[in-house]
Amino acid sequence: MPPLDSLEALERLYAERGGDRYGEGVTQIEHALQCATLAETSGAAPSLIAAALLHDVGHLLQGEASAQGGPDLRHEITGAQALRRLFGPAVRRPIALHVAAKRYLCFADAAYGAALSPASQASLALQGGPFDAAEAAAFERNPHWRASVALRLYDDAGKSEDASGRDFGEFKALLMCLLHSG
Repeated sequence: MPPLDSLEALERLYAERGGDRYGEGVTQIEHALQCATLAETSGAAPSLIAAALLHDVGHLLQGEASAQGGPDLRHEITGAQALRRLFGPAVRRPIALHVAAKRYLCFADAAYGAALSPASQASLALQGGPFDAAEAAAFERNPHWRASVALRLYDDAGKSEDASGRDFGEFKALLMCLLHSG
């Protein structure tokens, strides 16, 4: 998968594939916008707002089958790698770890796992299920683990069928400020 090499290419990808649904009753673009808005409203760092916006870009790159309950294609890794020419680790690492954060949260809080949407519960099984104690401890040693958990919580909450009223272009200035940095 070739990396994305410009914000224009990223914006074009969302324009072309953002209308895809991924089993949650919301489109990819609307999910991205809701997650970024939640991050912004909570006062998150700009890098985490960008990560919230872009966390599922791997689904768009892999195609609809990636998000429809097929084999786990590791969309989080695909997305983080595709963004390497544009953004630094503060944006990419939470994206790469947002699935691990779900597995971590399922280990740390049984109520969290029980509250996952049916689609997230199904994908959890494909992604290896909840962490065990050793995996959770290893996850907590990653310097980006807290940002990944925050991203995961935005991901879980950003699935409303009500439109956010936002568009991708509203985040372009933020993304431009983060190019090749954080």
